[in-house]
Formats: sequence, structure tokens, C-alpha cells
Amino acid sequence: MCGIFAYLNYNVSRERRYILEVLFNGLRRLEYRGYDSSGIAVDADLASSTSSSDGAPYAGVPPLVFRQEGKIENLVRSVYAEVDEKDVNLDAAFSVHAGIAHTRWATHGVPAPRNSHPQSSGAGDEFLVVHNGIITNYEVLKETLTRHGFIFVSDTDTEVIPKLAKFVFDQAHDEKGDVTFSQVVMEVMRQLEGAYALIFKSPHYPNELIACKRGSTLILGVNELSGQNSGKPFHDVKALTTNGKPKELFFSSDLCAIVEHTKKYLAIEDNEIVHIKDGSVSVLKFDKDKEKPASVQRALSVLEMEVEQIKKGSYDHFMQKEIHEQPHSLTTTMRGRLKDGGILLGGLKEHLKTIRRSRRVVFIGCGTSYNAALAARPFVEELTGIPVTMEVASDLLDRQGPIYREDTAVLVSQSGETADTLLALDYALENGALCVGVTNTVGSTLSRRTHCGVHINAGCEIGVASTKAYTSQIVAMAMMALAIGSDQISTQARRDAIISGLSSLPRNVSEVLKLDVEMKDLASSLIDSESLLVFGRGYNYATALEGALKVKEVALMHSEGMLAGEMKHGPLALVDENLPIIVIATRDACFSKQQSVIQQLLSRKGRLIVMCSKGDASAVCRSGSCRVIEVPEVADCLQPVINIIPLQLLAYHLTVLRGFDVDQPRNLAKSVTTQ
Repeated sequence: MCGIFAYLNYNVSRERRYILEVLFNGLRRLEYRGYDSSGIAVDADLASSTSSSDGAPYAGVPPLVFRQEGKIENLVRSVYAEVDEKDVNLDAAFSVHAGIAHTRWATHGVPAPRNSHPQSSGAGDEFLVVHNGIITNYEVLKETLTRHGFIFVSDTDTEVIPKLAKFVFDQAHDEKGDVTFSQVVMEVMRQLEGAYALIFKSPHYPNELIACKRGSTLILGVNELSGQNSGKPFHDVKALTTNGKPKELFFSSDLCAIVEHTKKYLAIEDNEIVHIKDGSVSVLKFDKDKEKPASVQRALSVLEMEVEQIKKGSYDHFMQKEIHEQPHSLTTTMRGRLKDGGILLGGLKEHLKTIRRSRRVVFIGCGTSYNAALAARPFVEELTGIPVTMEVASDLLDRQGPIYREDTAVLVSQSGETADTLLALDYALENGALCVGVTNTVGSTLSRRTHCGVHINAGCEIGVASTKAYTSQIVAMAMMALAIGSDQISTQARRDAIISGLSSLPRNVSEVLKLDVEMKDLASSLIDSESLLVFGRGYNYATALEGALKVKEVALMHSEGMLAGEMKHGPLALVDENLPIIVIATRDACFSKQQSVIQQLLSRKGRLIVMCSKGDASAVCRSGSCRVIEVPEVADCLQPVINIIPLQLLAYHLTVLRGFDVDQPRNLAKSVTTQ
């Protein structure tokens, strides 16, 4: 759940000040992945090396390593203060330079400089590593290395990696006299267990970087600076980078950190080692059972993302921007997929017959993605006639719940890197199920390892609390249900109505966003409340769960989404004149039941806020004693897309009014890559 970033300039002069800013900006783009500590490593001045390198195990000087607790700006301030104190020359220029950086979400050890990355092999910083993921056998490795005289100074699992690299390097040097950087890293990988993305830097191998991964996302970006671009697709990244021309190379946990530099990228595969040396990129395939890795050819892809997507623009926060982007993101999700009154999903086309023959569909997700799947369940069942079961990924794994060869497992994850969801994917694959991925991230692990899938194309989402990805996930799964059920004549009229509703959905979302001021006013009335209940049922049970989750995540206010049908079985005891309760009562098959719920709550002096379809205010609250939020009425199965938006706005304004960080809420991070 961390962000790692690296920048290497080759045959192009870059001042240290520029290099630092590239690294800092890379971390800023990745800060949503973790923000309790951070660090960077850059090269020192060679001219100042004479005295400091005496007795050093390598020619040259140790790199400059900076670590700091807190957010990225804390690191920036401390680096420039330390640079002034040490009289480091920020104007020093390097024609070749390799720098690495890291922003952390703590898993092993409290946020503190000693636990921040880059983690070091020890005195002289012979090997430095930035790491995203978890090393599951670190305790065994730590004991072994301790017996060989290594002293550990952090509480992290990561520290074993650079120390293991030094141990491998020293042993190889004693036996063979020479060892390459990639050989060292390959032997380190042989010993590691768990999920990780790693970037190595070492003064033994100046101006080189090595990255490798197993289970965590890692991207290589390539920016040619020669000014000559044939416009032809590159078939081999090595052929492109061995030309000796000036270039910039990047490693990143996410595409959003490289889009301002280049649109040419390579999604590194599991067990690949990417070695940058002399401006050339070599890709090796690591196999634990083989002594030597195989060299592989990889093609660069072209990133379809604009720099504007990773900037706030005129908005105060990314969450606010992403809420208001939903008319556009939904349009993008549907673009090219609503064809001639039908649905065209290229990623599913070859597998539709298999899905139709499934004994059941199993939706698997976590958090917001689970809620989106829950919102989709009713109409998937209705349009396909296939039973649908819901699974929280971690619970499925804990129970080892039954998955059969005749099942279709639909795994939903915004990032495509959610650890529990990926482990559930492994479990489903082992059991022979057809696995379908629904993700926002092209090239993610989920998109690569499932048999087929749907990209939701919602655009880069930076706010930790998911908003536009949630609504795009629902729409993507609605289209999936329409495509699967397209062979059934009995549901043709229903499908036509839903497709018509999809076409007008962005316009209706724009309409509901006009409630922004009204939701801010509602938030101000709830600012001192300690709890919030949200009741929904049918299509909008998921809306209740997701709305409560948003308030919980960012406003740090206790909130619970509940199935309205369960109100009488316990939750009714909580109702009094002080507890705010939101009841979702828009027009659908459950409308009359929700009217009954409202009356029961009012009879117990409940403090009600009712969400209803436009024109239904008098029908849901005849006495006028409750606050009403009126939203546009759309096809009932698409109503959750409309209904969640006022709750997203409420959560946003509550957070701002309560003085909390909207985009980086306490203790959370965007991509949950740990169990």
C-alpha cells in the first residue's frame, strides 16, 4: 500500500535541484497510496568524495539518503533544510543519474524516519531499496542475517532486502570476484516470499537501477529526448533504449506519476527483472528453478491519459473534482459500448456463451467495489436468470467457500491490485471457475490474470474515497448483465428501457449534482452529530452501505448502512429525536415498503432525512416533519447511480466542515495491497 518511484536521466544534463523536484512530484502523484512517511535517495557530488570514501567498500561516495515522518511536504522541507546544512550543491549537473523515492503506508513499524524507505544495507548504503508489498518470510531472513553479523535498525519487513543484497554481493565477491547487479537481485528474489515491487540502487553499480515485482504493480516509463519520433509502435523496449540517445526513464507504482513526463510505458509482469544500465533497458524473466533468467522482449504501450486528469483544476480537493466528473466518467465508461440499441463489450465477447451456461455468478470484492457489485446483483439475476452470490474477498478466503468449475467469478477492484481480491482470484482459478475482472486500471494484475473482463474507463481516481469509480463500476456491470442476457427474448423490452436509461444517465447525473449547495447545508446541520444511519432496500441497499462508508471514511463519523427490512430486528432501538437517519425511498418495487419504514420511524420521533424521486416529497413525508432530498427518477436498476451522489456530496462537505483531510483520510490509503 506504498508508492515507489524512480527517475534516471541518461545522456542529458540535469541539475540536482531538477532531479529532486522530479522525485518529489512523483511522490506527490503517489501520495494517495500512503502518506505517513517518505524518503528519497540521490547521488552525492563526486568532487566531495575524497575524504568520505577512504576505507569505503566501493569507489565513490555514499548516496544522499533523506527520510521523514509525515506527508510528502514534510520530506520536501526537511530535504532542503538538510541540503543547506550540509552545503550540498543543488546546481550540480549530472549527465547520468539514478534517484529513487518512496511514500509509505505503515504495515511493519510506526511512522518514523528509521522505518521510512529507502531502507539500507547498513553503513555506506551499499544497497538501497524502496518496496511496496509485504515480505512474509522476513522474520526467518532477519534471524539468518543477524547470525551473520547484520544489525537491524528498523521494524520493517523491507530492511531484510538490502541487507540480503549485501550478503549475496559479499559472498559472490569472495567466491567469484565479480557479480552483476541483476545476479544479485535475482538471488535476493530467490529468497523472498510474499508480494512485492522493488527498486534497487547501489553505489557498487553507479547509474544503474533494477526493478522487479511479484504481485504488486510496477510501471516503466520511457521518454526519448532526441526530438525524433517515427510515430511507429515500438516492438521491443530494449531496441528502443539501446540507441544511446538522450532519454529519461521512470519506475512508478502507478501510471498517474509518469503521465506528465511520457506516454510510453511498460507494465512489468510478475517475476520480471528490469535492469537499466547505460541508458539501455534489459528485461529478464526470473524462474526460481533455473539458475539463469531468460531474456524477454517486451513492447511499449501508449498511455491514454491526459495530464489534466491528475490535477485538481479549479476544485479544492480531488474528491470534489471526481464527484463532479461523473457525467464525463460515465460517458467514457459507455463510449463505444452502446451500439445500435445493444451492448458491445469486446472484453467479454468470446466468453458470453460460457457465462450463460454458468450454474451461478459469484461477485467478489472489498469495500466500495463490493458495494458496487451488490448494487448490480439484482439486475444481473433479473436479466440473465443466473443465481448470483456475493462474497467479501477476505471472508471467502477465510472460509475457503465453495467455488465450482461451473461458476463464473466476477472480481471487482478499482485498482486491480487489491490483495484480498487477487488472492480470491487465485483461489477461483485453482477451483476452475471462469474469472471475469472489472477494474479501472489497464495493465493491472487483475486485468492480466483474469480470463476476460471489462475496463470501467472512469479515468484516474486520486482521492482515497472512491466516487466516480463506484458509479462506473455499476454501469459497467449493468452493461455486462445486458450483454449476457441479450439472447433472452422475454427480457427484450426491459433491456431496451435500461439501455435508454443508460444513454440519458450522464444528463441526470449532471442534474443531481445541482444539489451540491443543498447537501452542504445538510452537512452543516449534521456537523455535531456523532452517528448516522442510512436505510435502503432492494436496489438501494448497496447505496445505503456505500453512503455510510463514504461518511465513515472521510468525515470520520460513525455511520451505518442498513437493510431497511431489518430495521425492526434491532436497529429500531437506536431511534430517537437526536440520531439523524437517512432513508432512501426512490420509486421502485420497494417504494411502498419504504413509506411504511418512514412512518414507523416518525412515530418514534426519528430525525429523518428522506431521499425520494422528484415530486414525491408529499408522498414520503405527509406531515412535513422530515427533511427531503429530491433526485431525478431513472430506470430502477440505475437509480443507485443517481442516489449515491447526494451522499458523496454530503460526506465531502461534512469532512471539510469538520476540518479533516478529504483526499487523504486518517489511516487509509487508496490501493490496499496488503491483507
